Amino acid sequence: MDYKRLAELIFPEVKESAEHWERRYPERNLPEGAKVTRLGPSPTGYIHLGNLYGALIDERLAKQSGGVCFLRIEDTDEKREVEGAVNMLLEGLDYFGIHFDEGVTADSEIGDYGPYRQSERSAIYKTFVKKLVSEGKAYPCFMSEEEITEIRAYQEENKLNSGVYGEFARHRNLGLEEVETRIAAGEEFVVRFKSEGDLKNYVSVDDAIRGKISMPENDQDIVILKKNDLPTYHFAHVVDDHLMRTTHVVRGEEWLGSLPVHLQLFEAMGWEHPIYCHNNVLMKIDEETGARRKLSKRKDPELGLGYYRELGYYPQAVREYLLTILNSDYEEWRMANPDADPDDFPFSCEKMSSSGTLFDVEKLNDISKDVLAKKSAEEIYEFELSWAKDYEPEKARLLEENREKMLRVFDIDRGGDKPRKDFIYAQQIFEFVSYFFDEYFKVEDEFPSECSKEDIEEILKRYKETYDEADGSSEWFAKIRTIASDMGYAAKPRDYKKNPEEYKGHVGHVSNCIRIALTGRSVSPDLWTIQQIMGKDAVFARLDRAAEALK
Repeated sequence: MDYKRLAELIFPEVKESAEHWERRYPERNLPEGAKVTRLGPSPTGYIHLGNLYGALIDERLAKQSGGVCFLRIEDTDEKREVEGAVNMLLEGLDYFGIHFDEGVTADSEIGDYGPYRQSERSAIYKTFVKKLVSEGKAYPCFMSEEEITEIRAYQEENKLNSGVYGEFARHRNLGLEEVETRIAAGEEFVVRFKSEGDLKNYVSVDDAIRGKISMPENDQDIVILKKNDLPTYHFAHVVDDHLMRTTHVVRGEEWLGSLPVHLQLFEAMGWEHPIYCHNNVLMKIDEETGARRKLSKRKDPELGLGYYRELGYYPQAVREYLLTILNSDYEEWRMANPDADPDDFPFSCEKMSSSGTLFDVEKLNDISKDVLAKKSAEEIYEFELSWAKDYEPEKARLLEENREKMLRVFDIDRGGDKPRKDFIYAQQIFEFVSYFFDEYFKVEDEFPSECSKEDIEEILKRYKETYDEADGSSEWFAKIRTIASDMGYAAKPRDYKKNPEEYKGHVGHVSNCIRIALTGRSVSPDLWTIQQIMGKDAVFARLDRAAEALK
């Protein structure tokens, strides 16, 4: 077989040589040890936590080594593409602080190694497919879908591995004349890689996360160029990662089965393969079975990135949580460096787990509380307002109209060695402080059972009569003690605990009647501070409202 003639027959329009593209995309001029990573999503429209999980690894490896992290859109599967998906992806990753040095942007692209959309690199791929054909490493396959279906059925019936290989690769050795005749007749074809692999042999590679991996060689004649002149993912990523000079490929463990194919393609092209980093799947504890299972797009809303944006999780909190599940020593580092920028953490693939990673929303919430506890009232306000503008316009209006008031609200118990840790995400934060707005005020808790209805009415009446906005915190609480004592309640909880038969209850029960009347809740931040922010008129209005409800 004259393979060069075969290559010219199939690709008469391809004039550029492989050397041309090698010169067009030279080795990068980077410091020694710098890593070049890429995120290569398909534009399917669903942005999930796995995208962020992998992107964070890409970003950390590149940034910490003085390298490059780029975004490549792998859009060769036209059927799955969703309009606007790329901007959705960019917006979602940007929200969580993932920024690329090169690649596709919202309106164009940046970088010297583009185009960064695979659909625009067809000429490049065809050059290298032509090269493989000219070397006898690839061939045209004219088999129809019906023929392939027949082969698959036969393999299933006889319990054979499915696919096109060995005797099932019917067009592997077609003569030049037959190929020419079929092409002249207008028959459609794909180009398949001519595998020399054998399942009896093993291929080994050092994975940056999993260590040494050994797997059977690939024996399949996989498709590398489809009928529409676009490459399959397998071939496209090999060509792109070589020409874009990618040093580390971070991807999910679901690609482990394809690793022998990719290593084989790199070898056939005469190129050194990048270092592969196969991360593990995100898992959760199933509420019904109690067993671990993979996060599901269908069952688990927390898999979608939109879930965190709609609830209003602070971006840094999500990043820090992901770092805790990505590297086993992150929490230890954070404890030793409580005020450090999380980007200062020395991220390492070696510290990543090679088994399923357990995703825990409660753990995320705890980290979110810690992160928000360190933010100023101004930062909390601006974040809350930004979230509300996107998702709750009516709440945004209230926040804007009450800026100074809300700054005081968000500043309650924020200073000191033990700042409050009751804020988790924007939606919850608004609900937590919603009692400051009459429009959202509601009584969520019941009055203490130790206080009768008649006593509650009297407590609220006396409290209103003695209330003085000018009182300091100590004077204010002293008046509540007096009301409690005069009405038969212990002035101190410990007195009631020692002799419960002598009292109706204690001062805490009395103060909680006031707290519930003003906030609707039995637990709140410092009540004296809350009243100072509300103002006397609002305090009296709430007391009157509670008294009216008791009648």
